[in-house]
This record gives sequence, C-alpha cells and structure tokens, in this order.
Amino acid sequence: MLEPFAALQKQTVCAYQPEQVAEIIRSGDAERIAVLFSGDSSFFSGAKNLLPIMNNIHITVLPGISSMSAMCAKCGLQYENMKFISLHGTTANIAVHAATNHSCFFLLGGDMTASKLCQRLCDYGLSDIQVYIGMNLGYENEKVLVGKASEFLAVQTETLSVLITVNSSYLRYIPCAIPDSQFIRGQIPMTKSEVRCNAVSLLRIPHDAICWDIGCGTGSVSVEMAFRCPDGQVYSFDQKQEAVQLTEQNAHHFACDHIRTVQGKCPDCLHNIPSPDVVFIGGSGGLLNEIFEEIQKKNPKAAVTMTAVSLETLSHAVRIFEQYCGEYYTVQIAVTRTKKVGEHTMFDTQNPVWLISGELKCSG
Repeated sequence: MLEPFAALQKQTVCAYQPEQVAEIIRSGDAERIAVLFSGDSSFFSGAKNLLPIMNNIHITVLPGISSMSAMCAKCGLQYENMKFISLHGTTANIAVHAATNHSCFFLLGGDMTASKLCQRLCDYGLSDIQVYIGMNLGYENEKVLVGKASEFLAVQTETLSVLITVNSSYLRYIPCAIPDSQFIRGQIPMTKSEVRCNAVSLLRIPHDAICWDIGCGTGSVSVEMAFRCPDGQVYSFDQKQEAVQLTEQNAHHFACDHIRTVQGKCPDCLHNIPSPDVVFIGGSGGLLNEIFEEIQKKNPKAAVTMTAVSLETLSHAVRIFEQYCGEYYTVQIAVTRTKKVGEHTMFDTQNPVWLISGELKCSG
C-alpha cells in the first residue's frame, strides 16, 4: 500500500493497531497526514476503530473501492439487497445467513477459509448453493472461482479472500409455528407449534441476541429462536443426551449453525456461558429458583418465558416470577386440532399449557 507513494519521498510508517496510529499522528509535527486503508474506509475498515480516538483533529474521510463492490462487478452481481458478514475473528452464523438471504457477501479471514465455509454449507444442507470466491482482487494474480459449494471443499485460497453465496431457494420469511412434523422426533417431549410460536414471540428476540433454551428437548424452540437472531447465538441445554443429539440434528436440518448445545444440569452448566438477553425454560428439573438466580447474576434485565402444564408447576412459577420480575404476564393456551376419522373430521384436543413471561428486575 505504501509502495506506490515512494516517489513522493515522504515519511512513511507501517502500523496497524488504531492506538498506535493515533499516537504516531499526535506525536508528529507534520501539517497534513494521510492514513491508508485497503478497500473502502466505510466497509468493515480499520477506520471504524481509529476515528473515535482521533479527538481534536480535523479529519476528511475519502472512500475507496470496497472488495464487495469489486467482487460484484467481476461477477456481474447486484448488491443492493445483499447481506454482508465479516468472519474476522468468528466462525459462526454462516449457514443461517445463506439460508435466509438471496445473496450474502462474506469477508473471510482467520480460521474461516473458503473451503471451511463451503464445508459448513454442505454440513447444513446447502451443498448446491451457488458460490463465488475472490482472491487478490485488484492485483495481477487476481482469481475468481464460480461453482457450487460442494465443488470447493478442498480449494486453496489466500487468507484474506471473499466469498459470495447466491441462494435462489432462500427463505423469504421468518419461520414461525413450524409444523411439528418437520422436526426430527424421538422419545423426547416437544413444545407444540401453537405454544412454541407464542412463547418465542413473548421474548421479543433482537436480531443479535444471546438466547438460552433450558430443557431444549428436540430443539424446536431453539430453532425458532435461531431464526429470529441470525446475528446472535442460541445456547441449548438439556440433561438428556438424546435431547442434545436431537437438537443438534434439527439445527442442521434447518441450517441454524449458530445453535450450541450443552448437556448437563442447570444451573450448574450455565456458569461459563455468555450472558443471555432472553431465556426460555421448557424444563427446570425442580431447580427453577436456582436457575433464576443464575440468570439474574448474568443479566439482571433478561427476558424470561416458561411453560407450565400442571397446577403445581404453574403455582411455583408464579411465585418465582413475582420474586424476580415483579410484573409478569400469564396466559393459558388451549389448542384443539382436527383429524380425519373415516369420513368425519374430529376434534383432537391438546393439553392446555400456561405461558408465564416477564423481564427480570435489578436486584438492587
């Protein structure tokens, strides 16, 4: 980046960390200084971290050509509706974005290479998705590869490459009340679709939320949580190995690669997990108070929703919500489906379920 300016015979410094760059500028006596960033200074650029610490210095920001713009021009793609994801320092939230967006632009780097990304897509049922890989954009050794994800599992790329996915069969809506029959089932109880959609909606999940699903069972709630936080993370807990395995299978089935499963007893297995924004409790193992204590330690303003199918559980839940939330909301859902019996359509009554929901209040 500095080489083309060598003929100007100006003082040049190679630095990367924003604090170091800022210190060089403050300690220098030059009247005007230029800081060079690759690509566009407003697109996942180091300028984002440098600008806030450049106090009392007049700054003019000049945009460049981003890797996104250059790559789309090479491939003849439009990017006004494209989802942009940086994988610098992270390896999650790949399949869910590719499954729910027509096109995604991934900035690769660190541990996530193009071949690993394509492997992730294949692992989550997206092997036929169209992929564009760009390397060394703008240089003489520039290279662009086009094909299906399954064709690039062994491709060798530069560390700082880019990748675009195009999915003509992407989900055009946020799945809600997913039919029970679409989940992989075992002998583990599952929160039914009508109850599930109401429980998840009460949590008002932000797109970048950290979600906990305690007593995840088949993972049906985890999946619906995951579709609502494509930029976040879902942690699913259960004591039973079969439940954890079913949740993992359903996460793959629905291309939700940001669901993480944890087998163990709550609250013991909650200690080293990131603090939740929202929590669903499908089963507490009789330790509801201890679970609420841990949630409050992690985030004293977390939103919590739980289900109750017996009077004893409902009574206990109400006392706990009064203690930790103050204000809370309860509703009973009584679902009656229909089924064919011969030539007649008969009513198939489901067990009534109570939903209890509230936001924790600060203990202080």
